[in-house]
Amino acid sequence: MLMITPTAIEVVRIITSGDGVPEDAGLRISTTDGAATLQLEVAAAPAEQDQVLDAEGSRIFMNQQAAVFLDDKILDTGLDSAGEGGFVISPQGLDASPF
Repeated sequence: MLMITPTAIEVVRIITSGDGVPEDAGLRISTTDGAATLQLEVAAAPAEQDQVLDAEGSRIFMNQQAAVFLDDKILDTGLDSAGEGGFVISPQGLDASPF
């Protein structure tokens, strides 16, 4: 199962609690190409087949392909080589790398 760091939980909570965002909204992670590309979006509700993770007030929705890819990963936040902040994923037990 995808593990989520406390920092990532807080960022998801901030992203999904803005003005005009429904109370049960979440961050949706999806892919259609086996995770070569992951798409992120704020979604009002999960899609019918989405896996839903609730973590301390933040919700993450994953389509089936993304859930399979992220099953043994950690979602965190960090800086890329250009100093830009964003989400990073890493295998459980290893250092994070940007996606």
